[in-house]
Amino acid sequence: MAKKVIVIGAGAAGLMASGVAAENGNDVLLIERNDRVGRKVMITGKGRCNVTNNCTMINELISAVPTNGRFLYGAFSRFMPIDTMEFFEDMGVPLKVERGNRVFPESDKAVDIVDALNAFSQDGGAKRIKGRVTELIIKDSAVKGVRLEDGEEYEADSVIVATGGASYPLTGSTGDGYDLAKQAGHTIVDLKPSLVPLVCHEGFCSDLQGLSLRNIEITVLDSESYKEVYKDFGEMLFTHYGVSGPVILSASSHLKDVKPRRYEIHIDLKPAITYEQLDKRIQRDFLENTNKNFINALDALLPKKLVPVIVRLTGIKPSTKVNQITKEQRGRLVNLLKDLKVTVMKFRPIEEAIVTSGGVSTKEIDPKTMESKLCKGLYFAGEVIDVDAYTGGFNLQIAFSTGRLAGEQV
Repeated sequence: MAKKVIVIGAGAAGLMASGVAAENGNDVLLIERNDRVGRKVMITGKGRCNVTNNCTMINELISAVPTNGRFLYGAFSRFMPIDTMEFFEDMGVPLKVERGNRVFPESDKAVDIVDALNAFSQDGGAKRIKGRVTELIIKDSAVKGVRLEDGEEYEADSVIVATGGASYPLTGSTGDGYDLAKQAGHTIVDLKPSLVPLVCHEGFCSDLQGLSLRNIEITVLDSESYKEVYKDFGEMLFTHYGVSGPVILSASSHLKDVKPRRYEIHIDLKPAITYEQLDKRIQRDFLENTNKNFINALDALLPKKLVPVIVRLTGIKPSTKVNQITKEQRGRLVNLLKDLKVTVMKFRPIEEAIVTSGGVSTKEIDPKTMESKLCKGLYFAGEVIDVDAYTGGFNLQIAFSTGRLAGEQV
């Protein structure tokens, strides 16, 4: 006799779980509070959907998950990135691999990934209704069904909670899953933003709002311990409040106990060349612009928007003729280009984070099945669990691997 399975949440984890559970012959009901499925998947990778990371070794995957990575060993070993890629290719979505092993649909359209997941769920036979689950029905430490906001009840032999975290609430990730987990006696590890933009002290960040820098290197230092916390190469973005972009979001997941001015981000604008090489490059540029004002002599070296900020920070008058700039002044310019510092004041709000750090304690979930250790028949998948990874497709891989495992085990 087919088992009744309820999956709460039609995001990446929920769609995968419902499809697998239905494929295995269960009577599956998928409950989603939004009109459309996969709302958060639609905005990942700037709408392109960085669907996974094409790393082949399980230890690589686990090392990209700073929070409770070892917990995912079982889920990852059963469904690796190669399996995710094969899954979507089989569903008719051609994929491509870009820098950093990031995997995207060839179309660069997240909707193709969402449509494939939705088709997998529905073709397997999962039924879907719109509604908000506000209560688990639990008897004798076993889940028996769910109750919706409107009072409607649905019976189930198993329930998979795949409601996402507390980031991007407009997509439906409002933290409902944490309340449901608490009803079953679960501990919720304190929620905080991860992969989140950073508010910075320096006023020049707002002057540079909208400026994207490519091929830069950042080094994050902890001013309390004078230790290097993180180093990365890639792309970043200046905003009206501070900094964002891929390398900044990744750096944010390494910042613990953020206090104003504790962390400094040192930006190397020219990481491909040494101080000495950069000095020689500037000397050549100055020779070609010998009679120009300083502020008009840096266009070949820097993006236009960055020039007045760098000029101001050097302390050299903008109207100074290039041929009058001293070696010491030129040294200040070189130092700035190799070490532009911004000081972190705080994270942006959790609503702006890509993922939520914290959630249902992994100590209370069986890593081999994703089943609750406290409540029989209750399973968890995806971001609602206290696991979070770096940017690069790793967080979606967590959703697919845990969703698939939960769907198999019910």
